[in-house]
Amino acid sequence: MRKRSVIIAGRHNTSISLEDEFMAELENIAAKEHKTINDIVTEIDETRTNPNLSSAIRVYILNYIKQQNKKC
Repeated sequence: MRKRSVIIAGRHNTSISLEDEFMAELENIAAKEHKTINDIVTEIDETRTNPNLSSAIRVYILNYIKQQNKKC
């Protein structure tokens, strides 16, 4: 698990702790959606109900993958 710095809403610096596998998947999602990691983390932050941002990101990734699998 590594800490990584992100910028939320273009103005708030924070760090997230994600396993390499989750970070790689987040990068894949960002590429597919034509967004930056910071953009996606901002979206997650704005809608999360989980007080822990890193956990909210993991749940977002899981739900994203589930939705993609339903489309196949």
